[in-house]
Amino acid sequence: MNSNVPGVTVQRLPIYLSCLERLPADQERVSSDELAVLAGVTPAKVRKDLSYLGSFGVRGVGYEIDHLRFQIRIELGLEEEWPVVIVGAGHLGKALARYDGFVDHGFDVVGLFDIDPAKIGSKLDGLVVEPLSDLKRSIRARGATIGIVTTPAAAAQETAEVLGAAGIRSILNFAPVVIKPPEGVDVRRVDLSTELQVLSFYLHRRRNEE
Repeated sequence: MNSNVPGVTVQRLPIYLSCLERLPADQERVSSDELAVLAGVTPAKVRKDLSYLGSFGVRGVGYEIDHLRFQIRIELGLEEEWPVVIVGAGHLGKALARYDGFVDHGFDVVGLFDIDPAKIGSKLDGLVVEPLSDLKRSIRARGATIGIVTTPAAAAQETAEVLGAAGIRSILNFAPVVIKPPEGVDVRRVDLSTELQVLSFYLHRRRNEE
């Protein structure tokens, strides 16, 4: 793993990987121009990003797809299995627990937790909703390293602290609030309402330009 890969490049690597995986099975090589079109960036940006992986395409030949896919997966840590726990067994938490795409990329949901007595004990595709009081013990027993927070905003920070104290080192936050990262924990925020507001901005601007 190259520790010098810029954050903006890291964010584009999953996009490149997804594009590579959608190419025809019998295609052996891809040019930076073709990959750029699929990823929605410039060819120069593709070449710069991939150079951090030590991957340099050959002019007129391009990149060998299988090798490039392998390099990206190694850089993203996708050659390992990552046990994941979800805190918050509401509609979003349950939907994420059912999401097959996690397993396809090496993320195995090993626990679903909530504080609601009405939800605790209910079953969901092989998972049993567990009480939050069992979170720390379960994380350590199952070797979970990633936590997903889908709680109400008021409970998100406390949940993050519990996850961090239990050994979780990466948190994906879906709660509608900014979480202060516990010491030694990386936090990524997914706020759907914020993304919709950004789209609203572009729609509003486009209408004003028409």
